[in-house]
Amino acid sequence: MTTLYRPTPPISFTGSGLDRADHIRADAEKLAGLTNWRARLLRLDGLDPVIGVDGALSWGTLADADAADELVFLGLDTSERACFAAVSPTLTGNPGPANPRLWAAMSALPAADLATYGGARALVDWHARHRFCARCGTSTKLAKGGWQRTCTNTACKSDHFPRVDPVTIMSVEWEGQLLLGRQPRFPPRRYSALAGFIEPGESIEEAVAREVFEEAGVRVRDVRYVACQPWPFPSSLMIGCHAYADDPAITIDKTELDDARWFTRAEVEYAMYALNTGTEDGAFIAPPPFAVAHHLLKWWLEQ
Repeated sequence: MTTLYRPTPPISFTGSGLDRADHIRADAEKLAGLTNWRARLLRLDGLDPVIGVDGALSWGTLADADAADELVFLGLDTSERACFAAVSPTLTGNPGPANPRLWAAMSALPAADLATYGGARALVDWHARHRFCARCGTSTKLAKGGWQRTCTNTACKSDHFPRVDPVTIMSVEWEGQLLLGRQPRFPPRRYSALAGFIEPGESIEEAVAREVFEEAGVRVRDVRYVACQPWPFPSSLMIGCHAYADDPAITIDKTELDDARWFTRAEVEYAMYALNTGTEDGAFIAPPPFAVAHHLLKWWLEQ
């Protein structure tokens, strides 16, 4: 699938300025040589970012890490300094969505910093939740600069790698109207694109069709890719798509959605305008700019 969509501004959590330097991860000697006084350590409060007085991410040195911490290599900055994040042995991870306080903190970050933080959060969270081998249950240890964990059981030695969960998120069109839904956890009157995890043995197109039918009872066709977004809560890739429906009849799965409705182009256009101007008197409240769903609606209006 290809896309002609070039979002402006870039989609949130994309565009980190770090060089991931894969060639260094597997070279223990090179990696050790980078753990010097020039190296930077990303300051985190648990999994939340620490914001400096300049509104950017706060960085320290490796001396700020505790002796028991595991160091995850994030990459090289533009000055060729190695950047790390620490995984505390007491950190338990958090697979839940971001809370309003966290979003307020992240809204202060420049786009490149938000992308760096998103990658670091997903990676640190994965380490915190994968301290034991899924095959034999023995403890694991960090390897390849934090881009792998290896089982310490000499009879097992299984390697485990940071995972990314693919999620389809889709706008659905019928005769110039757009199908949007709201989850129970959404703020009042907030509607967004339907979404769901891709299951084993499915293509992206099949997942789009299944999820829309499961959640709203609508059959779709002609699925096309629009854009994607890394989503570090805890570690997903949101794959934005668009599809068409031939029948507008809706049957809502109340275990997934509070509501699902068709909205006219004028209603979607006004909701996006209202979001940008701080008013909330439209038919619904549009998804916020940091979500790929916002870009799906924007893309649809531009067609």
